[in-house]
Amino acid sequence: MARYELKLPKMGESVAEATITSWLKEVGDTIELDDTVVEVATDKVDSEVPSEVEGKLIEILFEKDALVQVGETIAVIEVEGDDTGVATSNNSDTNVPEAVAEVEKSISDAKETVSTTFDTSSSERFYSPLVKSIAQAEGISVAELEGIQGSGKEGRVTKNDILSFIENRGNQPKVSSESVVKTDTKVEKAAPKQVSTPITLGGQDQIIEMSRMGKLVSKHMIDSIQTSAHVQSFIEIDVTNIVNWRNKVKNAYQQREGEKLTFTPIFMQAIAQTIKKHPLINISIDGDKIIQRGNINLGMAAALPDGNLIVPVIKNADQLSLVGMTKQVNDLAQRSRANKLKPDEIQGGTYTVTNVGSFGSIMGTPIINQPQVAILALGAIRKMPSVVETPEGDFIGVRQKMIVSHSYDHRVVNGALGGMFIKTFKEILEAWDVNQDF
Repeated sequence: MARYELKLPKMGESVAEATITSWLKEVGDTIELDDTVVEVATDKVDSEVPSEVEGKLIEILFEKDALVQVGETIAVIEVEGDDTGVATSNNSDTNVPEAVAEVEKSISDAKETVSTTFDTSSSERFYSPLVKSIAQAEGISVAELEGIQGSGKEGRVTKNDILSFIENRGNQPKVSSESVVKTDTKVEKAAPKQVSTPITLGGQDQIIEMSRMGKLVSKHMIDSIQTSAHVQSFIEIDVTNIVNWRNKVKNAYQQREGEKLTFTPIFMQAIAQTIKKHPLINISIDGDKIIQRGNINLGMAAALPDGNLIVPVIKNADQLSLVGMTKQVNDLAQRSRANKLKPDEIQGGTYTVTNVGSFGSIMGTPIINQPQVAILALGAIRKMPSVVETPEGDFIGVRQKMIVSHSYDHRVVNGALGGMFIKTFKEILEAWDVNQDF
């Protein structure tokens, strides 16, 4: 009999690890081709890992809630055939950079030659076996390990964190023994701990556990506020022509295209056109470097039934017609609510749009979706009394209006660019031709 290693597959661009949320098979179970063996979760989306072979599950290598790196073996399946070696799943990322491959080889060699155990039992932090192996192989002390800022779940140190630390080790300040305070059972940082205000519970109060996604969203929002200097600009837009045009064509549109025409794809198409006129809003910050993105990939914030939020991405949005944009928006919205998005469909956004008006809000001040530098909030469309200018003079009329709010990172986007962006967006929408076809 041969042994097949089931590995954690590549989960999408920039995703290096995932948390095991549920094993759907137990040791001893028969596995059919394409059977889902385990469910995993990244910081954005939940996914299933299917088997590429038929056989029997003989070993599970990670427990529920364990953090696993992409490419790591998570289970072993016994399959029919000669025991000529260990087969492996081919859904992991095989294009490993040579430098990383050399480090991993040195780690493997170190495991065989180093007999002492790398003891982190005195630490309050959790370190994966891979991280401890790298630390041991590279001669990193526990004190140095404690000083590495983790990017993983609950601040855990990932493989990428420690490899980055090793690469820049010569530039790191040395950690002395005085920088940590040892107690009988644990090592504590000398920095003061955050003090939380105690909450008194009443007889009718109920404690509700925050969901995993809720915790992640909370962390991302706090990180964004601490990273970017948020500034907001607001503008009022007359969308009467768009409302009248949509009311006129929506039935024929649905009959011809098989899609409901909402306001969202109209606005998304206009935003893509606006970004083309102001490309310096389509950027990211990497340290003291500005990266101007070549593609316009629009994130579309979508509310989930449980109250959480997810942001699927419309890739190359500036290349889509209104019909193409409508199909993309409707498809991503429906699959978001059904939790059927693929990992790649929530990665790579360069600018984000959120529709606070769908809940009746007239405006909002959204938090930037890192590492982007701006986000647009669409307010509710309302009938408003307005001054209408005509060749015969001004009069008061009823117009359909909305307020748009633009949050941007003032480190790289000044008020002129932030304001000109939404002014251009306003001009595109207010110039809408009510007689155009779709």
